Amino acid sequence: MITVRFAPSPTGYMHIGNLRTALLNYLFALSMKKKTGEDFSFVLRLDDTDRERSKPEYEQAVYEDMKWLGIPWNRLEHQSKRLARYNEVLEDLKQRGLVYACYETAEELEYKRRRQRSRGLPPVYDRAGMKLTDEEKAKLEAEGRRPHYRFKLEHKETSWDDMVRGHCSYNGAHLSDPIVVREDGTFPYMLPSVIDDMDFGITHIIRGEDHVTNTAVQIQMFEVLGGKVPVFGHPPLLTGKEGKLSKRFGSVSSRELREEGIEPMTIADLLARLGTADPVVACQTWDELADHFDLTRFGRAQPHFDTEDLFKFNPHVVRSMPLEKVNARLKERGEKEIAGNFWAAVSPNINKIADIAPWEKICFSDELFSLNEDDRAFCRQAAALLPAGDFDETTFSAWTSVVKEKTGRKGRDLFHPLRLALTGCEQGPELKMLLPVLGRKKTIERLQG
Repeated sequence: MITVRFAPSPTGYMHIGNLRTALLNYLFALSMKKKTGEDFSFVLRLDDTDRERSKPEYEQAVYEDMKWLGIPWNRLEHQSKRLARYNEVLEDLKQRGLVYACYETAEELEYKRRRQRSRGLPPVYDRAGMKLTDEEKAKLEAEGRRPHYRFKLEHKETSWDDMVRGHCSYNGAHLSDPIVVREDGTFPYMLPSVIDDMDFGITHIIRGEDHVTNTAVQIQMFEVLGGKVPVFGHPPLLTGKEGKLSKRFGSVSSRELREEGIEPMTIADLLARLGTADPVVACQTWDELADHFDLTRFGRAQPHFDTEDLFKFNPHVVRSMPLEKVNARLKERGEKEIAGNFWAAVSPNINKIADIAPWEKICFSDELFSLNEDDRAFCRQAAALLPAGDFDETTFSAWTSVVKEKTGRKGRDLFHPLRLALTGCEQGPELKMLLPVLGRKKTIERLQG
């Protein structure tokens, strides 16, 4: 069974780049289910080992954003609750000589890197920690230093076939042995992620291209731990106005988009195509979107994300919503349901669900709208010419043909006063659609003023 995961850090509100990672994993798994008929599992893992920056409110926001976006998870895990497991694996690696202690300070490491660069060498850690004797280690610790630990990479080619980038290969000799435990005893990302992926049976990992080098390191970790190496896919990162999207540097958050009235499927529709040559299509369901999803369609160039694209595309998604979905969205907002003829009339003028309420007030309130004397006299004359019977979509055309004949008015002189009398607006829904919504009684009241 395919098992994917989304692993946000609850250190800030999720931005569009985070949502993209979540939806690409979900869409991939859903598309594979539709192709093979086999079910999948989606793991939501909170990378919450950063004690200072991880906050309960950010964790809660992750749950809210995922539910709002419509991505369900089958399993929830917290890295902060798995520290005993990480330490168990760490001790095993120490015993096997695959993890070693180092005592350099951050300043000393940076000095080493600068010297290597000045000599035209790659800034790769020199494994000085491996050369320390027990006596030298004891002396350093007596001085108050505490060790950090590094994973010993094999100096060999590590390769994989990436679902987006194709064949990838890195030589371990060109990479620094990664730090797996900081001097304060906390775990950075690298080793816990591999342990989790192995323990949770993750089969496919889709994440940003900034993790490509990490993948070469983590494959070696999978191998020494006896875990099955997942299939990887690294789509290019999105860029925004400030460069790479990041919740630390002011990129628009998902909750801001929600508050602005952007629909979750607007985000899904756009991000599922951004970075491919495929046109963006206003799909209303994840199933519909998954029918046409193919991770191999993503190119290598970094796509540019502009929030304005969401606002431009949102009306297409909203206006194509079926009535039952519109009413479900109104229910979520604590608002009453609307009728089909009203939605058919006003939907071409709706950019977001919140735009429905003003048109409800226009159509169903008892408000009368003021006109100048000439236009009011014309509208009263027009009221007397309304055809008998129930109003439908043909009524307006038949009615205005008679009004034109009787009054001699045409074009704007004919239609503009009628629109002002019926809606109080300079522009809006087609009056042929709006007339049946207003009904005879309200139409006559508004025309007569």
